[in-house]
Amino acid sequence: MYSFKDLVVQFSERFASAHFDSDPASLYDPCNYFLTIGGKRIRPILCLMGNELFNEIDKDAFHLATAIELFHNFTLIHDDIMDAAALRRGMETIHTKYNNSTAILAGDVMMIKSYEYINKMNGPYLQKILRIFNTTAKEVCEGQQLDMDFEQKEVVTLDQYIQMITLKTSVLLAASLEMGAIIGGASEGNCRHLYEFGKNLGIAFQIQDDYLDAFGDPEKFGKEVGGDIRQNKKTFLLLHTLEVAPEEQRAQLFQLMKDQSSDKVQKVLAIYKACGVDAWANTLKEHYLNTALKHLDDIAVVSSRKLPLKELANFLIQRDV
Repeated sequence: MYSFKDLVVQFSERFASAHFDSDPASLYDPCNYFLTIGGKRIRPILCLMGNELFNEIDKDAFHLATAIELFHNFTLIHDDIMDAAALRRGMETIHTKYNNSTAILAGDVMMIKSYEYINKMNGPYLQKILRIFNTTAKEVCEGQQLDMDFEQKEVVTLDQYIQMITLKTSVLLAASLEMGAIIGGASEGNCRHLYEFGKNLGIAFQIQDDYLDAFGDPEKFGKEVGGDIRQNKKTFLLLHTLEVAPEEQRAQLFQLMKDQSSDKVQKVLAIYKACGVDAWANTLKEHYLNTALKHLDDIAVVSSRKLPLKELANFLIQRDV
């Protein structure tokens, strides 16, 4: 069994190969540039881990993992356009470095290339993989649309936010695991438990992300905290505070959302702490993590094979960066 770090090395070596033609350079250079920005490669590695949970890693799993990573990068390129984001991981986004039209085409061709890698698979599971991949791709788009819709709404419920996060973030984590497991020959019941493990882990991961943005250590987090607060993003923390805060503090929050004063973050954090939202977020995160781990425990393979996934889950949720 390989650790997450071992698989990152293996996948990175394979993924470093050229994925695009050289001509036209005006299209493919931006694609190559974006892939050099890098990332944690969590989704493709989960695919490999899902495969290895049940069998030795098949070469088809590497084809699928590459397809998943290219699809994920397609979503990031288009997300950056929609968010008008100038930087990603400290580097210029494609639409900033080149232009919007090039960025749209680069994202499109990256998604098409992901299907080319799926077509390299030879196993009898290809149609099932395609069905899951297509369903997941559609759900990710639905989640992104809901996220944009929420920006125009003054009130969003916590349940609505969790549904959005599930679609935008969690389903791709879950499907990556499930599709890898299918290649490994897993039963339908085991695939379902592994999918639920990934889905609940994804929600816990987002709760931790929201928490760190508000309460993280800037030196460890690598950026100034409070970015979500300054942008008035509807996070777990904000939505729960609006549900439980007394009317006076709710009114203060709504007023602060219209304000961009220098002490906005400090004032919002003071309300969060007064409402106990920091402790609540940790409790909610543990709930989803424990639900995920319960599904992992219910998978019918020897416990030792589950250790890499259990270690990864705890690392992702207990991280401070």
